[in-house]
Formats: sequence, structure tokens, C-alpha cells
Amino acid sequence: MNILVVDDEANILRTTSIALKSMGHVPFTAESSRRAEFVLAEEKIDAMFLDVMLGSENGLDYLSKLKERKEKIPVIVFTAHSSIESAVESMKRGAYDYIQKPFIPEEIRQMLTKLEASVALERKVDELEEQVADNNSTISLESKEPVVQKTFEVAFKAANSEATIMILGPSGTGKTVLARNIHMRSARRDKPFITINCPSLSKELLESELFGHTKGSFTGAIKDTWGKVAAAEGGTLFLDEIGELPMEIQPKLLRLLQDREYERLGDNRTRKADIRVIAATNRDLSQEVAEGKFREDLFYRLKVICLEMPPLSERPLDIMPLAERYLQYFTKREGRGDVHFSETTARAMVDYSWPGNLREMRNVVERAVILSVGNEIETTDLPSDFSEDEEGGPRPGQMISLAELEETHIRRIIAKTDSLDEAARILGIDTATLYRKRKRLGMT
Repeated sequence: MNILVVDDEANILRTTSIALKSMGHVPFTAESSRRAEFVLAEEKIDAMFLDVMLGSENGLDYLSKLKERKEKIPVIVFTAHSSIESAVESMKRGAYDYIQKPFIPEEIRQMLTKLEASVALERKVDELEEQVADNNSTISLESKEPVVQKTFEVAFKAANSEATIMILGPSGTGKTVLARNIHMRSARRDKPFITINCPSLSKELLESELFGHTKGSFTGAIKDTWGKVAAAEGGTLFLDEIGELPMEIQPKLLRLLQDREYERLGDNRTRKADIRVIAATNRDLSQEVAEGKFREDLFYRLKVICLEMPPLSERPLDIMPLAERYLQYFTKREGRGDVHFSETTARAMVDYSWPGNLREMRNVVERAVILSVGNEIETTDLPSDFSEDEEGGPRPGQMISLAELEETHIRRIIAKTDSLDEAARILGIDTATLYRKRKRLGMT
């Protein structure tokens, strides 16, 4: 961790720094709150040691200011043995804990071990809450389709490596969920998983969101911001819809991938980044490279491991297992009892083309659970796109052959017209061709 020690005693700053270095942490020092503010503006600080008696200052007043600004840095207070009341007061003001002076390095070690465990637990809770709130949190990374099974197999083999991974596939196919699972199976699982959506911001704001900026670096930059790269330190940075990344930012991302270095906007200082990058896109990046819209060197740097998530229409064996998983989730959330799909509904769902993929399926099942009566979901509980054709028979988009679809269409047109000439004209074929088709289909 990056740890800031704020104390007016030079000896405390020196000895504490030595102890922190020996434990593998990076120490920063400040002899006053004013100097501490400079360090906080320049560095991403993970924890702070703060002396109660800070020269002519009251360290607890500075602690209160930090908490008023909603700084999330855990603060451990240094207090003299005779000032136990100050320690109690510091806890009331939001300190994480306190250490009595004089102290030994082992006390620092034990306190930081406790803090690291606490931070890891908080991060895990935050991630679990995010997954619960995530629209795709109910997606299962299991499949009966050989192509998808192969994708998952490669993904999980690569998870524990440091390789950059590219996930390709249409919107709503579960690329974000796959990226998160790769992170959770990696050695970085206890560190942050940070997502940035590339199309969501303008070029200027996206660059700031990614790399951070200093106060005054552009109009509206009213304070220093660290950015998502710094937030992902030690963990995984997920670049969603990387195909939308502006050309002006692509060289900076390439440098981050190649050299693990970057600068904040308005800051000339080069910083190191210990992150693993996973990117996803619904675009054909090969075509984007050919058209000069995406850098070729960045494309190949991102595509060390390439995974493809096929659309739901190409996963017929997975449709009902996925739908059942959503059904279980929403019936529990809505406080419903045992609810299941009718055979007709299941058949309609398998036949449907699912242009919105898993995202659409989630919405469809949620709607059905809310609108259905009793313990069986019927086709009437689904959107109108799923309703069986009023005349029965196959419909476009079903998993059927063109011959079956053609036969149904010909029969219906002939039934609605007064002559073969009229039917042939509507179908766009000549009467002789229609006569032969009619005879082949056994129609009199």
C-alpha cells in the first residue's frame, strides 16, 4: 500500500518509513497537514498514520476535515500513552484505529495486517453488491453448446495469466460477466475490478476518466482526479466497447499496455501501473483496422487471447437453461412460489431469434414473472413478438428450414386469393412455377 505518515517528529517519520519499507509498503511523509495535502494531491494514498499532537496543530481537527471531505482513506492515529482520551475522541471522529507512542514495528505490522483484511472485505462486499445489482448477475457460465464450452475453457485457462484478453460478441451476450469471472479466477481476484465504458463520454472526459487529471488541466477540472487506471491498481481494468475508443486516446492506451506507464492530464509525471487489461467490443476490429479507424498495433496488443461470445440465436441448447435461471431469480425476488414455463411457452422461447440476446431474455422473463397468474407462464405473458401466429404454423425467425417456411407461406397465400395467377403475382413467381410447387406440396 501507499501509506502517508503525518507527524511533526523527524525521528518518527524516519523510523516509521523504514518499518513500512521493510514490510513491502511505499511510505510518504509529511510534517504538517499542509504538506499532507500536497502529498494527497500528488499520490494515490491507501492509508494514513496521523499524529494527534501535530506541532501547533490538532491532528484530530485535520482528521475531521478529511472526513468532512468524504475522503475514504483509513486513518490510524498516533497518540501518547497519557492521551488515551484523545484516542477515544479520534475513533469518534472517524479514525480506523490508534497506536500508542512509543510503538515498535511489530505493532505497525499487526495494525496494517488488520487494515488490509478489512479493506479486502469491504472491497469484496462492494463487488458482491455490484454483482447483485448487475443486470447480468444471473447469467450462468455453463453451456451445452460445444463452441461456447470451448470459449469458457480457453477463458478460464487464461484467467491466471497476465495476458491481455479481448472478448468479441454482439451486445447483451454476457461479455462483462465473462470478464468479471476471468478476474475472479485470477491471482488479482482480491484487488479491484474496474469497468470503463468507452462510448459513454466525450474524448476529453474519457481520457480524464481513464488516466485522471490535475486541478485546472481543463475547463471544469475543479479538483484532482486519479482515474480508472489508478483505481484498478493491482487488479483488472475492463474496457467495455473498446471499438469506440477515439483515435486520439489509442496511442496512450498502447503505451499503457506496452510499458505499463501513463500520465494524468495536466501532469508531466510518469506513473507506473500494475494492472491487467480485458477489453470487449461488438465491432469487427479487423474491419476497423482496415478502414483506418483503429490502430493495428493496439489491435494486436489487445488480442493476445481472443474469445468470442456468440449471439443467443446460435445457442439453442442453452436457451431454456438460461431462461430457467432467470425465472428462479425473479420468482424469488418477487416472492412467488413454484413458477414454471408451459411447454408452449418453452417452445416459443426456443423458436424466438432473441435479437437482444441475454439482456432481452432477462427483461422478457422479469416481465413474465410480474404479469403471470398462477404457477405457469403462458405465451400470453410474453411480449407480442412471442405470440403464436394467429394462423398457427412456422414463423420467420424460428429454428426451421426455408422449405418449411416456404410451404406455409404458399399455402396461406393460395388460401387467401381467388386464383393461381393472383397468388403467383403476390409471391413474385410465374404461374407455371407456382403450379409445380403446388403439385409437389400435394395441394389440390
